[in-house]
Amino acid sequence: MRQLPVLAFLAFPGVASAQPARVDSAIAKFMVTSHAPGIAVAAVVRGNPVWAKGYGMADLENAVPVTPHTLFRLASVSKPITATEAMILSERGKLDLDAPIQRYCPSFPEKPWPITTRELLGHLGGIRHYKSDAADDPEIGNTKHFTDGIAGGIAFFASDTLVAQPGTRFNYSTMGYTLVGCAIASAAGTSYVDAVREDVFVPAGMTETQADDRFAIIRHRTRFYHRDSTGQVKNAEFLDASYKVPGGGWLSSATDLAKFESALYHDKLMRRSTRTLMWTPQRTTRDSVTGYGLGWGIGDSTCVHCVGHSGGQQGTSTYVVLDLDRETGVVVLANMDSVDLSKLALSLLKELGPSVP
Repeated sequence: MRQLPVLAFLAFPGVASAQPARVDSAIAKFMVTSHAPGIAVAAVVRGNPVWAKGYGMADLENAVPVTPHTLFRLASVSKPITATEAMILSERGKLDLDAPIQRYCPSFPEKPWPITTRELLGHLGGIRHYKSDAADDPEIGNTKHFTDGIAGGIAFFASDTLVAQPGTRFNYSTMGYTLVGCAIASAAGTSYVDAVREDVFVPAGMTETQADDRFAIIRHRTRFYHRDSTGQVKNAEFLDASYKVPGGGWLSSATDLAKFESALYHDKLMRRSTRTLMWTPQRTTRDSVTGYGLGWGIGDSTCVHCVGHSGGQQGTSTYVVLDLDRETGVVVLANMDSVDLSKLALSLLKELGPSVP
């Protein structure tokens, strides 16, 4: 087994003495089988961050190790952040989740049926996801297409027909979250990024999280990797995510995401009743449970009372999960795409101790 460069645990009170060794062993094995160059993990116990650690390399060419503060692309783990901001604005009476989206985004053309922010948050809005043929989708490619942020992102799908009548069918859509970002900016009276920073990052103490500006110099940002069909690890395809920050364009660290989980547990961002609504599975108009709340996946056979989200895009794979019964949580971030982190994250979650009494 190859030797992995690591940073010592940033440990907090309550860490079991054997836990770091078990975590090290699990991640070392995972990195060998997955070939991920670098991974960062963090854990929350009894609602509080207890440790964070980096493994492997953030930059293979310059031998820069991953640390708990290394910034990874969050990909779709950006969606729980956006949903949290939407719920905060709803709680304050600034954003009506059930109003037609045109109230906040008047430039978006009306469709045969109204679409609401609530439906968009639950992927019930009928908005398409990426097209299956990359050659037919201007969002996919190795050049910069985007110059005007969310407005430019909306333009790519604004004229497309809906894939289903809103409310009738779950259809996962990052594009739908671009519309949510538009609604947030309008309701908050500022930019989407500034609204999230003020309402989510500042009260949660998330000082490292920021939008992924592909052309800026951003300290501690990892390099991004891809493993090709021959098994060789290469630099990932170019991505400018500025057009889709709400659904897949934030950068963050394991340390900051643990603070995010903790802030949710301790009701620092919204009332408990609002959080419960966000973490309640949505239903279609035909009364079919979707298994998805408002910005969060809800439970599965291995962790019935868990909420979380995965993410993947060029050069990154991400996973956050919270076990509500035990008030625990795990963050796992990798700087390579197409890495399935779910089993690793759930196995680490089980290491975090018994249920909260």
